[in-house]
Amino acid sequence: MKKTLAVLVFATMTLVGCGDKEVSESPSTSNNEGTLEEVIVDIQTAETLSVDDVVLSAKVTQSDEAVDDASVDFEVWESGLRDEGHMIEGNLTEDGVYEANYSFDHDGVYYMFAHTNARGLHVMPKQEMIVGEPDMSKVLPDDSDNSMSEMNHE
Repeated sequence: MKKTLAVLVFATMTLVGCGDKEVSESPSTSNNEGTLEEVIVDIQTAETLSVDDVVLSAKVTQSDEAVDDASVDFEVWESGLRDEGHMIEGNLTEDGVYEANYSFDHDGVYYMFAHTNARGLHVMPKQEMIVGEPDMSKVLPDDSDNSMSEMNHE
């Protein structure tokens, strides 16, 4: 009886081990036939802007092809004031380009993340924007990191 039980346990462990090996050797993605290609987010908004209505813009690509099924949200905050930032939903305007209108109400140094979810990946490039002609002696240092743990926006 002990031998039969030992054989069954060994056979089960062998089958489970083989099953794990197959899963780890063949990663799967829903859109890229076995490979996970990097999603590239290129912020197209200028780094120097006037205090007016501006268009926040980012182009999303994967394997040099436009990604039209992404979700892009622009997070904008004044330097040193990330907790007071705003999230603006981007809309697809053309092949892989997502845009949103935004108005700055005064000169300053601002930052923007283009939070992008595409094909199972999250990418969030950051860009500094100089708006108008800010008094650099009054600009607060931006000590926010590149993580999403600080996000408290509604």
